[in-house]
Amino acid sequence: MLRGVVPRARHLLRAKDLADGRYFEALTVAELARAAGLSPAYFSREFRRVFGESPHQYLLTRRLERAAALLRNTDRSVTDICFDVGLTSVGSFLTSFRRVYGVTPSAYRAGFPPARRHIRIPDCVARAYGRPARTPHV
Repeated sequence: MLRGVVPRARHLLRAKDLADGRYFEALTVAELARAAGLSPAYFSREFRRVFGESPHQYLLTRRLERAAALLRNTDRSVTDICFDVGLTSVGSFLTSFRRVYGVTPSAYRAGFPPARRHIRIPDCVARAYGRPARTPHV
């Protein structure tokens, strides 16, 4: 490789990193292409060639992965999660989530323990309340 020449895929990684870091924002292909220093049409073709999916699909996948994590680990509503991950339509979110995960977001959440079980309790508190109560001998 010539010195000072950056491989094309390296530019695409800038856009991919942008999508990973700011998935919750209303990113456009034009913004992602600008991060890669390419025209939107050329960027879309190259992104699909290198990563195997369109920039839009990649961003949707990141959003759905984050939504799944929030469903597993929080008690937030499905609607709140939809908007928090950058999606603007609950109906489209439900359809996309079901297509990827095979179940609705609510059914997905039901397959995991309630989020409050993930709350960490300090060991000293757990020991104090976990000790058996001493009853006086009668």
